[in-house]
Amino acid sequence: MEQKLSSAAKTFTPSPIQELSYLAQRSNAINLAEGFPDFPAPSHLKHAAISAINSDFNQYRHVQGICDHLANIMKEMHGLDFDPRTDMAICCGQTEAFAAAVFAIIDQGDEVVLFDPSYETYEGCIRMAGGIPVYVALEPPHWTLNPERFINSFTSRTKAVILNSPHNPTGKVFTKDELETIAGACCRRDCIAITDEVYEHITYDNIKHISLASLPGMQERTIITSSLSKTFSVTGWRVGWAIAPALFASAIRNIHVKITDSAPAPFQEAALTALRSPPEYFEKLRREYESKRDYIAHLIEGIGFQIKFKPRGAFFLFAELPENYLFSDASALFTLFFLSSHFFVSVHYL
Repeated sequence: MEQKLSSAAKTFTPSPIQELSYLAQRSNAINLAEGFPDFPAPSHLKHAAISAINSDFNQYRHVQGICDHLANIMKEMHGLDFDPRTDMAICCGQTEAFAAAVFAIIDQGDEVVLFDPSYETYEGCIRMAGGIPVYVALEPPHWTLNPERFINSFTSRTKAVILNSPHNPTGKVFTKDELETIAGACCRRDCIAITDEVYEHITYDNIKHISLASLPGMQERTIITSSLSKTFSVTGWRVGWAIAPALFASAIRNIHVKITDSAPAPFQEAALTALRSPPEYFEKLRREYESKRDYIAHLIEGIGFQIKFKPRGAFFLFAELPENYLFSDASALFTLFFLSSHFFVSVHYL
């Protein structure tokens, strides 16, 4: 029966992250495969969702108020003017927003530049759209962008660039110089940028998130995707969005309606409460994650790991373990893994 599958379906294998997550659920094990907050969502969001369910918000829904709040946030954070009536698409999480953005602009044979390492969903969406992923390696240990390598990756078929900052899985926040390199190349080559900004409020060491769309010449060629998931610890609620020039946003909405029609109605209502959160909420979130970063980095170094790059954002930490290293304290190993359920750790051997 395999011949009945589409050519696209034949190219995909099960996601290692999802397979390990399923195993963890079945075994009641600590899940180290999937990066998500495993602590309670803010109480004011939970009350808002419960209230929406009790108020019978059960049907297909598009909550325009979400778009209004997003427009205000983009103006306050990045100085960008978006029309909430035409420049927004509410989707089922950032994942669908990103996929719809790719499907909206990529044709068969188009090349899409993305950075290595990258989140696994990106390549899958590009290939489903008929596009060709072109990887540009970030240079460890600080995951630096090499401008020459990046610019040389462009060809006459390059249609788009994918940017995730703060970055999964390195914890890198792209610098202003790196963003200007990306923006300059996009403008010169007339390319579109699709950004994944789900970790926009989780940055450390007084670093501020900069949206690529805020750089000169980029608002008209950038599709911003994000969601409630990481900022409000609700990865299962599936409320995300795309913010883009009206032509792109309209295409994304049309694709979204054909795929899922509506993000969960009660959680859209709760999203209004989330987006009204005071600045103190976001500062508290940042401080708590920064404290976790510092604590687990200290713990890991104390048992022999080497950390050459302390993450500047998101909740990922790369640690190196020297060859022939032996754990002398089994309880320390357990503590490391237990804490990493709150702060994802990738271990690489030297």
